[in-house]
Amino acid sequence: MKLTVLTENMAGGEFLAEHGLSYLIEQDGKTILFDTGHSDIFLKNSILKGYRIEDSADVVVLSHGHWDHGDGLQHISNKTLIAHPNSFIKRFHKGSKRNIGLSLSKSEIKKRFNLIESALPYYITKDIIFLGEIPRTNKFESQETPFIDEQANEDFVPDDSALAIIQNNELIIITGCSHSGICNIVEYAIKVSKIDKVKVIMGGFHLKKDDSQTQKTIEYLKHLNVRQVLPSHCTELPALAAFYNEFKIQQVRTGQEFLF
Repeated sequence: MKLTVLTENMAGGEFLAEHGLSYLIEQDGKTILFDTGHSDIFLKNSILKGYRIEDSADVVVLSHGHWDHGDGLQHISNKTLIAHPNSFIKRFHKGSKRNIGLSLSKSEIKKRFNLIESALPYYITKDIIFLGEIPRTNKFESQETPFIDEQANEDFVPDDSALAIIQNNELIIITGCSHSGICNIVEYAIKVSKIDKVKVIMGGFHLKKDDSQTQKTIEYLKHLNVRQVLPSHCTELPALAAFYNEFKIQQVRTGQEFLF
């Protein structure tokens, strides 16, 4: 499997960066655009890498409906888009009136894409699974939220999802922001795939501090003997430092290629 970082918070070499995430994943004869960041930077970086997304990407997967993961959808069209049904609501930080959901409405999305909505696991191929809605099963993740929805209810981002990719009877798990909890995501990927060996976990972990949640996450991943851990995007410096101490992680930058 090959993963190319098209958008990330940290720039690499000649490649542009922004607060956002977008990966191009090549596996099983499929090319998947996983998230788009919030501008056309993913397209500009893809050209520098020798790709034309309009021609290359077979399918687009949206990890969840936040602007920094999906507003780049304004710059492409005529693709199959896979997303959770709740990805298209308006949402806000508590105390703010600025919509942090997608700029495109659901009706506009449907005009631009062949939209597949699924809260259940959706098999892109027999070995690439969009996990759909992640059950919140442990007691240390997703316990509080800074967000509200358009009805002013607390928004725990139920649309937050991930990809589980099966390779040689092991799992590669790709996340967008892990609002549902990275350990919850891993547990569900294991349950859905019936594979308990996790080779790689990569993406936003949404951990901000070196606190009890971060330490419990590290303990969980160590217990699983995960071979490679690559937190990025919304994982902030204190948490990254804790992961470095345990896993000797590398910083993820735009333009990087990972072969798993």
